[in-house]
Amino acid sequence: MPERIHIIGGGLAGSEAAWQIARRGLRATLYEMRPERRTPAHQTGRLAELVCSNSLKSEQESTAPWLLKEELRRLGSLLLRAAETARVPGGHALTVDRDVFAEEVTRAIASEPLIELRREESARIPDDGVVIIATGPLTSESLAGEIARLTGSDRLFFYDAISPIVDAETVNTGVAFWASRYGKSTSGTDDYLNCPLDREQYERFVDELLAGQSVTAHIEEDACRYFEACLPIEELARRGRDTLRFGPMKPMGLTDPRSGRRPYAVVQLRQENLRAQSFNLVGFQNHLKFGEQARILRMIPGLESAEFLRFGQIHRNTYINAPALLTGTLQLRSNPQVLFAGQISGVEGYVEAISTGLMAGMHAAAFAAGETPRALPRETALGSLCHYISGADSTNYQPANITFDLLPVLDEAERHRLRRDKKARHAEVCRRALAALEEYRTAEPAGSHV
Repeated sequence: MPERIHIIGGGLAGSEAAWQIARRGLRATLYEMRPERRTPAHQTGRLAELVCSNSLKSEQESTAPWLLKEELRRLGSLLLRAAETARVPGGHALTVDRDVFAEEVTRAIASEPLIELRREESARIPDDGVVIIATGPLTSESLAGEIARLTGSDRLFFYDAISPIVDAETVNTGVAFWASRYGKSTSGTDDYLNCPLDREQYERFVDELLAGQSVTAHIEEDACRYFEACLPIEELARRGRDTLRFGPMKPMGLTDPRSGRRPYAVVQLRQENLRAQSFNLVGFQNHLKFGEQARILRMIPGLESAEFLRFGQIHRNTYINAPALLTGTLQLRSNPQVLFAGQISGVEGYVEAISTGLMAGMHAAAFAAGETPRALPRETALGSLCHYISGADSTNYQPANITFDLLPVLDEAERHRLRRDKKARHAEVCRRALAALEEYRTAEPAGSHV
């Protein structure tokens, strides 16, 4: 019988991981410090407590959030089953009664004989078997020190400074132009798409930025504690009207081909390495409400019709530099009996945390049983999420939600056939993903099916 698998953290990822391990006939010990030790965000001692929204995002068919949930359902996710039991009306979204949801998960875990639930803080990482670290964004100081020791302190971050990401197809390239400052590029091509502003456009943008409504911090310690190297753009604007023009919006070394002159200010878009067909707004991390971000950022020439795949954020979030540390099966490269799951691995969102928990549980069980863990197919949303976690640029790693730009693009023939129908393209990506998942499941070793 394989050794008991340890899971540290009884949130979304840890609870799902423990359940998946038990479904495969292995024993698991789940450590959760609540209610013995509280956090600034949690209100109860229940497992899988939702601390922000009660929404698990869209249930509209052929959207990326729907695809991720559909894959989880097909793989026997406990938390998706609990969400169905706790469901409340929410339009196209899967919204839940958070108390019922957490109670369902807690009851299932506590009644499973193969899972031992320990209500205590795990201040150290066990060294006697396979371990899944799923401690979330509010990892305790003592355990964070242990993780830093294990991974290297320079690979552990304590905050998110996330810039918005836009769908490349929605950028107006009749206005935005490709160029690198002074024509210099390490890749030999123009690296940035530049959105130019004249003085009047810049002044209006700054006015709206200063008047924009900020997010209210739900965790008290998050408020007003920014790092000088990653200040929100609205905070930079408060330091003087020209601060942005000498910071992230500096126009030096750039010429607008429409006018032949240097713009008054510029917003640079950088193509994401592993996110197909999307651009990052360089240096545009902010603390504005999402609706305000959409309104204000669409004032930028070239972004008038932009569709945002992710909005900017700055908040407390302990996470590792996963691409430098993890394999595609969420195992630590230097120590494969240690796996990471949930927000500490660098994912954003409830369902994304559940997803990494499910995969970590699957892979930990396989490893503990002496098998070689098999990564989910790249065509799936689950596989693409792990591909991003383990393969993104480690020098500029930022946590990610599931969006279609994480999944592989269709081949050229399919893109051409469906070029005028975005919904059809997304439907085809989903069809391909679910077909790949079914093929993966049918190839599982005997006895490993949920």
